[in-house]
Amino acid sequence: MRRAPVVIFGVLVAATFAAFFVAQRLKNAPTVVQLFRANYTFSPNGDGRYDRSHITFRVKKADDVTVEILDADGDPVRTLMDDKHLDAYRPIDPSLSWDGRDDDGQLLPDGTYRVRITLRHLGRSLIPQRSIVKDTTPPQPKVRSIGPSPAYGPELLPEPDGKPAHIRFLPAGYRAKIMIFKTAPGMPRLVLERKMAKGVTTFDWDGTTDSGARASAGTYLVVLQWRDFPGNIGSSAPLDRKTGLPILDRGKLPGRGGITVRYLGAQTPVTAVKARDTVEIKVDARQARYRWEVRPLGTATVRARSNNPKTTPNVRFEAPGGKSRMYVFTAHTATKSTRVVFPVQARAAVAGTAAKPHGVLVVLPYTTWQGRNPVDDDGDGAPNTLDLGGPARAVRVWAGDGLPQGFADQEANVFRWMDGQGKRYDITTDLALLGGSGPRLTGHTGVLIPGDARWLPTKVRAALRAFVKAGGTVVSTGTDSLRRSVGFDTKTGRFVKPSVRRTTDLFGMRIGALQTKTTDLTNFTNDPKLDLFKGADGVFQDVEAWEPTERTGEEADLLSNAVTDDPDDPKTVVIAARFGKGLVIRPGFPSFARRVAEDSDPATSALMARMWTLLSR
Repeated sequence: MRRAPVVIFGVLVAATFAAFFVAQRLKNAPTVVQLFRANYTFSPNGDGRYDRSHITFRVKKADDVTVEILDADGDPVRTLMDDKHLDAYRPIDPSLSWDGRDDDGQLLPDGTYRVRITLRHLGRSLIPQRSIVKDTTPPQPKVRSIGPSPAYGPELLPEPDGKPAHIRFLPAGYRAKIMIFKTAPGMPRLVLERKMAKGVTTFDWDGTTDSGARASAGTYLVVLQWRDFPGNIGSSAPLDRKTGLPILDRGKLPGRGGITVRYLGAQTPVTAVKARDTVEIKVDARQARYRWEVRPLGTATVRARSNNPKTTPNVRFEAPGGKSRMYVFTAHTATKSTRVVFPVQARAAVAGTAAKPHGVLVVLPYTTWQGRNPVDDDGDGAPNTLDLGGPARAVRVWAGDGLPQGFADQEANVFRWMDGQGKRYDITTDLALLGGSGPRLTGHTGVLIPGDARWLPTKVRAALRAFVKAGGTVVSTGTDSLRRSVGFDTKTGRFVKPSVRRTTDLFGMRIGALQTKTTDLTNFTNDPKLDLFKGADGVFQDVEAWEPTERTGEEADLLSNAVTDDPDDPKTVVIAARFGKGLVIRPGFPSFARRVAEDSDPATSALMARMWTLLSR
């Protein structure tokens, strides 16, 4: 029992010395394998570049040949040729090709591999001294900084002194290039591309595109791209393989590749300003001279204006007195203009005063407005929006033309109807409700949300539910509304952790996808006490798009509705439902606000008038 291991050990030692002896003989003997060549570095990552290592050689004497790939431990992992007869001095035809996989088709890890060539008749194996390196790890270009400003956030162009944006990055690799994409507003698109020499570490961008034109206002992303020696391509931000455009929905982009082009922008208060209090609006004109003026929404009457052009960023003026209203602030330089909106609340209804609030409280969907405002907060080159997962600052300059997305079609038209009809109301924002400032829900009979309220702070959602359950009325004139929640970080002033769109709204009603098939909507159920369709026949003609309510849910009861004209499968669009002691009303079609403002559809005008009555009682 004790001698067996010794014998086995002796056999192993003998075999090892024999193998060493044979290897030495092959090394010093005339070459039996000639003209061995291979792609010694390759990157089988599926991008079509250097995806295979091609191997070729010839034998000095005809033989039956086996070719294997060995891993770093010397173990065979792939057989490329198995006992195939090769004639003397004839190259392999076709050449052998290794795709980086083992005999089971599994992709092998990156690393160093060797080729073993076995000649059966000669009884020898040869391992060429040079290894094959499998490397699928791309280089990692990185934008280190963009100056000259050291401040947090994106670099701003144009600089007041005319200097370009100075971009610093890691030394460029092979076939390097720099690309600048406009990421917002709108879909991402390439505006500039330049080749760079290997080893370059800086690039200056003067804010012009490939055509030589000045870049339009918006958010821009600098992307570096180059190859390493094996052919792997790396970029400083993720790019779609098919389109070559930046992928923006995967969270914060790496590095600091953001540049914002802004010629003129303004930032407004997040809550309603009390009448005759001081309004402060910040204007960024890049130190250019500008003028400003204030008008009530929908009118040409100037209520405040600048006496002389100015360059300083802070604009202060007294808020107009009188009833609650939306106002438009317009600033313009010699070549650019922007307009932003802000609400003014009549002093009599401010919490803490003795005056009784007006019956209707208009709640502006400020969270949605800023959540869709495509501004780069952190300087990574992507807009910080709730659509892209946030976070998004609550206070920032309005991008684009200055108006919130959809405001001109939705909220503005509802205000034109209310102001044109001489309606009195209180006004606030969902963010003000969250912070407990301005008019409260308490004391009001109804709440009007005059637009698409995609996101609401979680606490505001709960407050609205409680308001309706206690007997209040909520009218939401937008679509794709009240189905998402979002948190708010008071320390950073950011909206955080936006939810996905739920199938039900905050009142438990199941909402279907927006349909774009033109239809008439017909009064199907009309509760006599509610009389939602009072003053018209309840037929809404040629509705181009609509959002169906598929069911009211367990907590709500249907009272009145108007449905599509499909006799086999009518869908509820306009709906009023009882929720607790209160009411929830949704028109359910995007053109509602426009039709109301234009007074082009008697049924729509009558519905708006009746909803206002229900809100006010």
